[in-house]
Amino acid sequence: MFTLDSLSLRLGGHLILDRASASLPPKARVGLVGRNGAGKSSLLKLIAGQHEPDEGRIEAPSAMRIGYVAQEAPGGTATPFETVLAAATERAALLDEAEHATDPHRIAEIHERLTAIDAHGAPARAARILAGLGFSEEAQHRPLHEFSGGWRMRVALAALLFSEPDLLLLDEPSNHLDLEAALWLESFLKSYRASLIVVSHERDLLNTVTDHILHVQGGKTTLYAGNYDQFERQRRERQAQTEAARAKQEARRAKLQAYVDRWRYKAHTARQAQSRLKALQRMEPVAETVEDPSLVFDFPSPKEVKPPLVMLEDVAVGYAPDTPVLSRLNLRIDPDDRIALVGRNGNGKTTLARLLAGQLAPMAGKLAASGKLTVGYFAQHQIEELRPGDTPLQHMERLMPDAKPGQVRAQLGRFGFSGDKAMVAAKQLSGGERARLSLALITRDAPHILILDEPTNHLDVDARERWCRRLRSSAAPSSWSATTAISWA
Repeated sequence: MFTLDSLSLRLGGHLILDRASASLPPKARVGLVGRNGAGKSSLLKLIAGQHEPDEGRIEAPSAMRIGYVAQEAPGGTATPFETVLAAATERAALLDEAEHATDPHRIAEIHERLTAIDAHGAPARAARILAGLGFSEEAQHRPLHEFSGGWRMRVALAALLFSEPDLLLLDEPSNHLDLEAALWLESFLKSYRASLIVVSHERDLLNTVTDHILHVQGGKTTLYAGNYDQFERQRRERQAQTEAARAKQEARRAKLQAYVDRWRYKAHTARQAQSRLKALQRMEPVAETVEDPSLVFDFPSPKEVKPPLVMLEDVAVGYAPDTPVLSRLNLRIDPDDRIALVGRNGNGKTTLARLLAGQLAPMAGKLAASGKLTVGYFAQHQIEELRPGDTPLQHMERLMPDAKPGQVRAQLGRFGFSGDKAMVAAKQLSGGERARLSLALITRDAPHILILDEPTNHLDVDARERWCRRLRSSAAPSSWSATTAISWA
């Protein structure tokens, strides 16, 4: 049994967890869910030992190995294959000891243990995991410093999966994975033999992989048996039961109070009235159901522009002279188009997005765009480029210097940053909240085209579904492009 016992955590003066408790059964497969900013990642770091609780404790079986992906991506001259293989620390230690051991009995013990942990099959298993996450055989043997940060984080994930900890902790593991790698990861986790806790906003993954849902809300945690769909049904039923009990209690309370008010000062009924008054005082109120505030995405309306918005004719684009990444591009984008751009990592999706956003010029061919066209481009790196110490209001004021305060506040409010939320430093926002802030910033000028590079990676399940419904609606901006195929494409 793995137990969270009355955990409290404060970060930056804010209470994140407030006496949160839960008991997880052995080999539980837990989905950790909650709205952006609820404290999911903070709870995961508490379990991993990266944070210390202000109050409470975590009780785990002795010698339990807990695995968690560090925030720093691995680097250096080691290859992905070498990095993953090195994650099997017991295997490495035993192989090293076997080279120097002289005691026959100890040598026998070492080889017996190596057989038990399938040390000889480890290289093949490491290669399979790397291949599943998108590394070709050639890429597995290139130095890590040749890879981008996203690919090096895939290596960190591969090393964690390869190490097979007793409790596997994953924080949005499918972020930055293409569709094939995400499906492979889902299959891998479904067959994982030990315990796991996964923070994910992918409904399909939560339904396929998990058998328990730990819901974080208002600093508290509630454990539900079943997958995500079952959690939603149970939660709705529990809320309905709570509301029915509260309504029934309120009706009884009103009836008792009415009797007391009418008869407490009458001599012949004073005793009965006093008895009912005591019953009122003993009555424990049923707590009102607390709902997370609904998040509604509200885009500013762009000015009308005649079609086509963009025309590409035999365009080539790339980064090095005479070495195009994409060639012979022919494309027309009109108002109200909805375009999903799909393909494996490295096939040029981001290159095309940067071309349409005006960040790359054509190397050949013709690109024609309306003179009044405005483009909003959401890229993953923009989340990391937010100024940590600045608030959402300061970010927006910097980009809207001539706007009135009410206009600045209105744009932030469209993406859930109203009131005090607009005054919280970016470093204290969750990944999903930073993503929403980036979306608010890029839509400030009411763009005619939205180019979105995995915009829902960090959004919680409810926010993701609202976002998708908003983009599908006729009231959405005139045109959008997505650089990856995601659930709503």
